[in-house]
Amino acid sequence: MKRTTARRRRTVITGAAVAAVTITTLGLRPPADPEPDTLSADAAEQLAEGINSELGSDAAGAYYDVERRTLVVNVVNEEAGDKVRAAGAEPKVVRHSLGSLEEARQTLRDKAAIPGTSWVMNPKLNKVVVTADSTVTGAELDRLEKVVSSLGDRAEVRHSKASLRLLLAGGDGLWGGGVRCSLGFNVTKDGEPYFLTAGHCTNAVDSWSDSLNGAQIAASAGGSFPGDDYGIAAYTTNVDHPSAVDTYPGAQEITQADDPIVGQQVQRSGSTSHVRGGEVTGLDATVNYQEGTVEGLIQTTVCAEPGDSGGPLYAGTTGLGLASGGSGDCASGGESFYQPVTEALQATGSTID
Repeated sequence: MKRTTARRRRTVITGAAVAAVTITTLGLRPPADPEPDTLSADAAEQLAEGINSELGSDAAGAYYDVERRTLVVNVVNEEAGDKVRAAGAEPKVVRHSLGSLEEARQTLRDKAAIPGTSWVMNPKLNKVVVTADSTVTGAELDRLEKVVSSLGDRAEVRHSKASLRLLLAGGDGLWGGGVRCSLGFNVTKDGEPYFLTAGHCTNAVDSWSDSLNGAQIAASAGGSFPGDDYGIAAYTTNVDHPSAVDTYPGAQEITQADDPIVGQQVQRSGSTSHVRGGEVTGLDATVNYQEGTVEGLIQTTVCAEPGDSGGPLYAGTTGLGLASGGSGDCASGGESFYQPVTEALQATGSTID
């Protein structure tokens, strides 16, 4: 996925590490493997992108160890591990390559795209984790478990007592036609002010207000759902549209857009449950809503509730995603999914200023 903000990239792979020479007659030992670099989550995401590109089929995913502030890169052989160490990350030799896990995901798409299910490649487990909500029962559940079983240890099924749903109700709040969503990010397109929100919101509403039965402030101008879940609306009145997130109270300035990394700590703001935090647990997730399938989503442990749809996922001043759906709630806990904002910006031709 391409970035929407320009950033100078560093070269992260310079070749295989040079083997140390052991002089046994003098009792000398080769130097220990270099410790992985201490990194911010943003730096780890950049490093992972470069390493995965260099390793090609030898790469098997990566994640950020937030406690040690290091990047862990899965590899399928020790030679690739040497390259990872040389780049400043920690290698972990695993059984399944990204290609093998993607084959498992394709089998799920072909044979088990059942409403109420989701799946994502979990790099910490080196497998595809499939979740079935409480609506998946009987013959559909049997079919799902049979398909997952055929994938061996490349996949596993987990069951959720909650129901997977879009987060649309009937964060700054947006109202239209009895539907309430949340504004994601204010953006600029062709020099004019717009905002991003969820595609299932702009599909349902043509005219938006900032209060129930209020005057129009914006009109939907496009989007995509299902498949993706982003929408864009054009401001129609002269209202303030700062590049910031409402933090109830206060505001967090947003200066750029980027992609997250598994393990990163993030926050979400929405008009129902306000600001909540958690961890990114997966990328490129597939979610089979009752209304249709959406792919390429960010999966997190952040709770969310109806009305939070379209709200922003962010880390500091960096915008990451737009709330799509989830399960559970903020009283009992749950998980939520987000459309990557980088893709939404590119598709709509808009920018975060």
